[in-house]
Amino acid sequence: MFTQHPTLLIGPSDWDESRAPKAAFDARIAALWAAFPNATQAIVFGSVARHAELAYLTNFVPKLEPGIALLSRDGSQKLLFGGGPNMIGAMKPLTFIADMAPLNALAKLIAGWKSPLLVGGGAMTSAMRKTVDDATGNTAQDATAHVQSLMRRKSPDELACIRDACGVLGKVVTVMRDAVRAGHGAATALLAGERAAIDQRVQDIRTLYSLDGGRTLRPFEAIDDRRVDPLQVYVAVRKYNYWADGFACLPNEPQPAASLAALLLDNALSAIKPGVPVAQLAKILAVGAPYCHHPVIEDALAAPIGLSLDAPTTTRFEPGEVYSVRAGLTDGAEQHAILSAMIAVHDTDTEVLWRAAVA
Repeated sequence: MFTQHPTLLIGPSDWDESRAPKAAFDARIAALWAAFPNATQAIVFGSVARHAELAYLTNFVPKLEPGIALLSRDGSQKLLFGGGPNMIGAMKPLTFIADMAPLNALAKLIAGWKSPLLVGGGAMTSAMRKTVDDATGNTAQDATAHVQSLMRRKSPDELACIRDACGVLGKVVTVMRDAVRAGHGAATALLAGERAAIDQRVQDIRTLYSLDGGRTLRPFEAIDDRRVDPLQVYVAVRKYNYWADGFACLPNEPQPAASLAALLLDNALSAIKPGVPVAQLAKILAVGAPYCHHPVIEDALAAPIGLSLDAPTTTRFEPGEVYSVRAGLTDGAEQHAILSAMIAVHDTDTEVLWRAAVA
């Protein structure tokens, strides 16, 4: 789900070993070397917008300019950051990697590297990718897909972070619902929810909302505090680097579309098991006239979520993965609703981490 994101991420992103043990990062890096036994170096890139792989291997989330981790099989590690040497003090708390340098040292540091692994290269600017290719003689081998496959199975520590994010998500939606019930307009309800998230010390909060009863969704661009019923919202929050997101329909009066969407979501959650094809959801969530799938979620009825809001899709519900599951419908006229849930798929069952309520 694409939303506007702030130019500068201001929420707390410091590495907390009690939440993300150093041993876990060591194991992830070791798994990368094990998958590529002939590789001796790795270049891991992350930008403000796309940094899931970099965060997975180093905990580092770039605040404004990109970041790059340089890893070696012998255990040496270096973190390159945007800005000058005076930024080191601000960067050190974000990762366990102690050796740091400005990003402009990249070409010199990787000069002559042969067949290094490249992770996240697709998010690089063309100029930075040229720097990597020139320094390594065009020998870098893309290991992004492999790291993304490792990221699918969430550890107990990762699930704990996601559960915390889901807890914040629940508080935000409740605050928005209470504001609607108190007679406040759309902007007031949305801002009250965002303030609740900030009070919970989230790293990021992103929202979309509807002023036309749920037919379309928009970002917050200007104060428009008209009262709408229902208020359809999308909320994404990040805590300890992990995301939780959800769609909720917040009505004052009973809404047939919302009630039907809730029933469809229940059916979907009951059917999801490890190994079930994701495509099967289209049949489970199918609706008859006058309704059809809501276009906002029609192509994303289930989406993996964790360190990224736009993780690569899967064809089946995979054990260890966390998903955002959506049910949405519209009659093309006045009835529209989207509801969702956050679920963790375990080896033998499925756990609901958060679910949108109707009332």
